[in-house]
Amino acid sequence: MTIITSKGDGEYPQKVPFWTSARLSLAVLAFFGFLFLYALRINLSVGMVCMVNNTAVKEISQNEVYQYSNATSSGNVTNLEIDNIDECQVMQHSNSSRDKNEGHFLWEKKTQGLLLSSFFYGYILTQIPGGWLAERYGGKWVFGFSMFLTAVCTLLTPVCANFHWGLLFVLRFVEGLGEGTIFPAMHAMWAVWLPPLERSKLAALAWAGTQIGNVITLPASGLLCVYGFSGGWPSIFYIFGTATLVWFLFWAFLVADSPAKHKRISNVERMYIERTLAEEKSAHKEEKQHHVPWFTIFKSMPFWAILVTHVCCNWGTYSLLTFLPTYMREVLKFDIKQNGLYSALPYIGFWLFINIGGHIADFLRSRKILSTGNTRKLMNTMGSVIPGIFLVITGYMDCTQATTAVILLTIGVSFSGFQYGGGFLVNHVDIAPKYAGVLLGITNTTATISGILAPYVIGTITVNQTQEEWQIVFYIAACIYTFGAVFFIIFGKGEVQDWAKEEPDQEDPDLARKLMSINGSDKTEQKEFETHI
Repeated sequence: MTIITSKGDGEYPQKVPFWTSARLSLAVLAFFGFLFLYALRINLSVGMVCMVNNTAVKEISQNEVYQYSNATSSGNVTNLEIDNIDECQVMQHSNSSRDKNEGHFLWEKKTQGLLLSSFFYGYILTQIPGGWLAERYGGKWVFGFSMFLTAVCTLLTPVCANFHWGLLFVLRFVEGLGEGTIFPAMHAMWAVWLPPLERSKLAALAWAGTQIGNVITLPASGLLCVYGFSGGWPSIFYIFGTATLVWFLFWAFLVADSPAKHKRISNVERMYIERTLAEEKSAHKEEKQHHVPWFTIFKSMPFWAILVTHVCCNWGTYSLLTFLPTYMREVLKFDIKQNGLYSALPYIGFWLFINIGGHIADFLRSRKILSTGNTRKLMNTMGSVIPGIFLVITGYMDCTQATTAVILLTIGVSFSGFQYGGGFLVNHVDIAPKYAGVLLGITNTTATISGILAPYVIGTITVNQTQEEWQIVFYIAACIYTFGAVFFIIFGKGEVQDWAKEEPDQEDPDLARKLMSINGSDKTEQKEFETHI
């Protein structure tokens, strides 16, 4: 990539670095940040399996199962009785007998539910404030200190859990408060760091860290439960908490809020980023504070398209993230160790498709095959409708088709990555780069409500833990996915909206000249600039 720069009284072309660039470094560090973000988010969900003595908690409701297991182990079950028992039921009892990793906490189901939901009570409160703080003070420290707080809380988890579950509830609530600011803060940084034609792939690289966090945490936590130090489960929180603190040090010393503040960025890269972003009316003004047009935002249908799609996407995402291990245990009859491995497989595909989707989106836009709006709609539709179809098909698989079910789930969840890599998620920056952090705060707050409701709905439907009940769950998810896709097709846009455009500031003559030049007052320079990119 080449741009025209001035030197003396002439002009000469220079290559804009990518592989050694500051913007790629930011995306890579953000990738690891999001990896630890999700590791710290789901670690309790995984750790709960080996923290709680499920046998003691369930001993009354499981009385019949224990009787059957005892009869089987003592050889008192006749061939006729075995023939009348479903093959999947036999597998369930066999797997249950191998799961011996019981914890010492006697938390009833209601208490477990409160602990697992406590994170989201805090998470939902700081979405919009997080965007505002990032816009006002910069995304670097909002992101960094939020992760630092969450890491410290994670390290304190074993102590609080052993003291009283109520203290653990408060700790997880505080973790939610910290993590709620992170996505809005990162969006605010994207608005001043990502050139338009690199936006999808660099953002996709960073967002992919969330799925790698799932892929690593699910199986690793299962292994740490069995082989970890300090009694097994505490090592989950000690290892991931410490790793996050190490990441914070790299973030603090290597990242800046904007190209203008970065100490190691080259002049040619800084010029390239600022010039391309100026065309979108998003040249960063360090001292000026922007008034957020709240009323106009909520009248904007392109904004509502993102919000509705985000809610629908989160329904499917949180449903699978929360209940995929449960489905694999109840319907596919996998034991705990199999659960950790097979639950991670779909998120490997998710990570791959986020990056593939980002590159496809940038290719379609840079070659002008599709407009930005149509590119977002295409990627978002593929990331919604295809997963819904595969979820419905998966619902008809039982334990005798477990391998096929895992393959179908992996394909469906993988295609969901297109929503993040080139669909609705990056569209916040497309329609309002100045207010991207604020918009993400609004939509992610609303979408968190969907994430809170979905587990309750699924738990209510799957009372008897039957395949037919899970079919209903998957049909509901498919319908919600499809509704979001259709709504985005109708109302989604890809260009900066009028309410988000910035007029040249007459008190800032340098910025005014830059915008005037790019808007056509100096046609020759602009033509050369576009030709060489």
